[in-house]
Amino acid sequence: MSLLLVAALSLLSLTALMLAFERRLIYFPHRPLELHPRDLGLRAEELRLEAKGATLHGWWLPSQGARWNVLVCNGNAGNISYRLERARLMQEQLGVSVLLFDYRGYGLSTGSPDEAGTYEDARAAYDALAAKGLTRERIVLFGESLGAAVAAQLALEREAAALVLESPFASIPEMARAVYPFLPPVGPLIRTRYDTLAKLPRLRTPLLVLHGARDEIVPIAQGRRVFAAAPEPKRFFEIPGAGHNDTYAAGGAGYWSVWREFLSSLPTSPSPRP
Repeated sequence: MSLLLVAALSLLSLTALMLAFERRLIYFPHRPLELHPRDLGLRAEELRLEAKGATLHGWWLPSQGARWNVLVCNGNAGNISYRLERARLMQEQLGVSVLLFDYRGYGLSTGSPDEAGTYEDARAAYDALAAKGLTRERIVLFGESLGAAVAAQLALEREAAALVLESPFASIPEMARAVYPFLPPVGPLIRTRYDTLAKLPRLRTPLLVLHGARDEIVPIAQGRRVFAAAPEPKRFFEIPGAGHNDTYAAGGAGYWSVWREFLSSLPTSPSPRP
């Protein structure tokens, strides 16, 4: 058997394995909670949210007199306990209230994650804010990495004051091409899409895109493409020196300044959708 044939068969086998274990390559849930809001001195209400096919666990972290309420859609790894430090900084730097929730299969949430399920979970989280009497002009949707795709979908289905995407990718097939450039084109065979690039042209919400200049996981070029696809009003901020997982730490004061400027630019009441 020729070396060329061996190489071709090896690539085909690797591709087949990747497709067979697709979800395991996308979702990296962690069950145990490593931290609790009380460990950081945060006031919190523990939530159990009913989503289609799962019961979700979350924390509502209120700030007294907050104008904005940020619904956080997490990335693909860990659980909400990993996001508490950023939530604390959001409260300190922006004066906002924060809703953290775990997708199905993460933390204390039941079920197992898939694309349709994460969209259902985000709807349940939004509806929990609405049940608290918070109107759409007081809700800001925020998604990081995979959560950016989830938040983008939610913004098309639920009205909000703004959408903030951090380290967004164009789609899962695009990410597969970036991470596995040596494999044959497999985009059409990948079932999980998270096609943010295709959705953003329909956005009717003010948009802020944040992306680390040195993002080693999601190429910043994908973030720029997502931004370019969206209509105005929008703003892009390249976070100097930041990678994928240290955005707010590397960004420092400049990072939070951009957040504040964006929030202060929002209208007091969003325009109705056409």
